[in-house]
Amino acid sequence: MKKGERIRYRREQLGISQTALAEQIGESKQTVYKYENGIISNIPSDKIEAIATALKVSPSWIMGWGSDTITVPPGFEPLPEMTTVPLVGRIACGQPITAEENLEGYVSIPAEWHATFTLLCEGDSMEPRIKDGDLVAIRSQPQVENGEIAAVRIDCEATLKHVYLYPDKIVLQPENPNYAPIVKIGEEMNDVTIEGKAVGLCRGL
Repeated sequence: MKKGERIRYRREQLGISQTALAEQIGESKQTVYKYENGIISNIPSDKIEAIATALKVSPSWIMGWGSDTITVPPGFEPLPEMTTVPLVGRIACGQPITAEENLEGYVSIPAEWHATFTLLCEGDSMEPRIKDGDLVAIRSQPQVENGEIAAVRIDCEATLKHVYLYPDKIVLQPENPNYAPIVKIGEEMNDVTIEGKAVGLCRGL
């Protein structure tokens, strides 16, 4: 890998945005973009050191002078393999909000989740398991097992709930007991579309 590819690989592996890395090294997001894409190939040595510190690797690793293996200090677990997926719209956990599926960016999540996209949650209807502001990874699939958490679209709105499917009705059950379930009976069941299963969660400290 070239220097820029190494920087992008390690940044995404750590789940750091270009903006966050830029702030840590005292540069603009545009400059980080140019570093990663080889537009600026002659990166100053002080910036190499700053990037290495921010990404928790050695300057020689970024320069490609050593092994591709990242040494993990004793007592620490290695980071899982990461992948980048879209951040799509926002999903309501409480009073449903209109969920336009507009792309808001990309985020890095563990590859082992096999997620298709992520959604940012609002509200407290799924607390304590899922909190307001959590990022939930969704694997696109049209069906889930009863009791599993899914991203569900009702007409042009979306919500995140436990799904229970019966022959004559669909029950969308909140985790929070302060909220009543959403029940669709008979032909109303056609208004409900399962967008995918919740397979992972990212929460800020």
